[in-house]
Amino acid sequence: MSSLQEQLRSRRSCRKFKPVMPSREDIDQVIGAGLYAPSGMGKQSTRIVAVTNRKLRDLIADENARIGGWKEGFDPFYGAPVIMIVLADKSVATAVYDGSSALMQMMISAQDLGLSTCWIHRAKEEFEEEFGEKILKELGLEGEYIGIGHLALGYADEPAGEAAPRLADRAFYLE
Repeated sequence: MSSLQEQLRSRRSCRKFKPVMPSREDIDQVIGAGLYAPSGMGKQSTRIVAVTNRKLRDLIADENARIGGWKEGFDPFYGAPVIMIVLADKSVATAVYDGSSALMQMMISAQDLGLSTCWIHRAKEEFEEEFGEKILKELGLEGEYIGIGHLALGYADEPAGEAAPRLADRAFYLE
């Protein structure tokens, strides 16, 4: 089995991160992988925001937990020191697919760099509210964007578990 196939089969979502910030170089490589993800009609509709500021990261975590209905103090990013936010231009028909493709490539890139990730939802809801609009304004992003997802990023604080057995009857051929 090739190294890539091994990476794809061994990647797991991390739900306990060390409080150690990855290097800027590694963060940039993960972003780069997302920017090179396929996009519908080559429109490159995604925007990636790397949140490394602890105070802002914690505000986003609080907002995400509120939307998710968790108790105050719960960290939906599991202690990850970096949150990547993937957004896409709402006017592009393939925006959700483009952003999802970017997230997947970022997860595989992080795995290759020895980093761990977890795709976290509720970005859509965050960026439909004033909270997200304020972030877009601070970034100088004009236009309408849909939040596709967050990527919690950092070093795992515990070993990844084994893969669950794959369910049968999920792949078909028409020959």
